[in-house]
Amino acid sequence: MKKIDYPYLPKGRTILYVPEDNPYMRIAREYAITNSLDEAVKTGSVIVKGSMIVGQGANGSDYHKTHQCERVRLKIPTGEKYELCEGCHPKNHSEPSAIEDAQSRGFDTEGADLYLWGHWWACEPCWKAMIKAGIANVCLMEDSERLFNKAHPKNVIGKQFA
Repeated sequence: MKKIDYPYLPKGRTILYVPEDNPYMRIAREYAITNSLDEAVKTGSVIVKGSMIVGQGANGSDYHKTHQCERVRLKIPTGEKYELCEGCHPKNHSEPSAIEDAQSRGFDTEGADLYLWGHWWACEPCWKAMIKAGIANVCLMEDSERLFNKAHPKNVIGKQFA
């Protein structure tokens, strides 16, 4: 297995990889397409417990439609200081959104798996939310470190829905 240098990964945690045609990854992708408010990098999360989908979430808010992104203005690197911008705040990330969806509908997320489409890693605030919610495994799509990494020369950002 190739070594991936994630911007953040909690000690003792790993990321699992699934193929693009994994049914839960496909559902996360469709949820991102139809529900994300982020036009640049749409992400979707699906929480699965047993074989049942218990929560879904997408990223984004409409804040950037009327306000400049404070993180972009300050040239803050990806993955840092999300709390400085209302539009980038972790509450608008797909992982906490999926957790909130599951819990608001009375589902227990302890031991569940989270499938994340559209990113190649999860930020620290999202990891904290997933750990607090008892998420057992985080699953990304194979090759996501290339496909969804803005710094990789062969990424698909902006072409991911073509």
